[in-house]
Amino acid sequence: MGMAAESQFHVLAVDDSIIDRKLIERILKTSSYQVTTVDSGSKALEFLGLQEDNQSHPHLPSVSLNSHREVEVNLVITDYCMPGMTGYDLLKKIKESSALRNIPVAIMSSENVPSRISRCLEEGAEEFFLKPVRLSDVKKLIPHMMKTKSKSDPKPETQKIRENSEVPEIQPKPSSRPNNQTKPEAQENQQQQKEDLEQQQQQQSNSNKRKAMDEGLSPDRTRPRYSGLAVV
Repeated sequence: MGMAAESQFHVLAVDDSIIDRKLIERILKTSSYQVTTVDSGSKALEFLGLQEDNQSHPHLPSVSLNSHREVEVNLVITDYCMPGMTGYDLLKKIKESSALRNIPVAIMSSENVPSRISRCLEEGAEEFFLKPVRLSDVKKLIPHMMKTKSKSDPKPETQKIRENSEVPEIQPKPSSRPNNQTKPEAQENQQQQKEDLEQQQQQQSNSNKRKAMDEGLSPDRTRPRYSGLAVV
């Protein structure tokens, strides 16, 4: 069940190092995720459907139609240090976009710099991992991706609710028929039991009366006692 659920998640991995890119791709595929890898932040924006307008607004992305993006992205994991656009810049552009701000973003870095970590978390990053990324780190991403899946796919949940609501409606119908058939039989059995009990009670009462009559007519009690009288 876990493997089937995780295979529905699509992760976009961004890293300029081919070695680190292959490593994170292998770890994600080991967890049965769908993975797309790119080597720069600008290519990640293109895949997500954002295009930079460097002439008029160099720091703000313009949102384009997402018709070219066939697969939904449930999470972006990006390296922090990259030439051109850093992972922090990519994070800011995603969070500034009204169309993409709900996509979780995780940052990777080979340097443990507390100010860098806090800066990314304050900007909206869900996780900050130190390289090399481990399988235990990837498992931390599941709750974040589950949120995006529940928001984007409400249909499977409603279908489950309908299926669960249909089950109790179907179950009572066949169960009501045999109950109606056994009611007269149960009543007849109860009446027979009552009659048997009444007969047993009558028999017991009759036997008790007979015993009482036998005891009252016993020769010891019916004989007159003449021990105290003198015979003339």
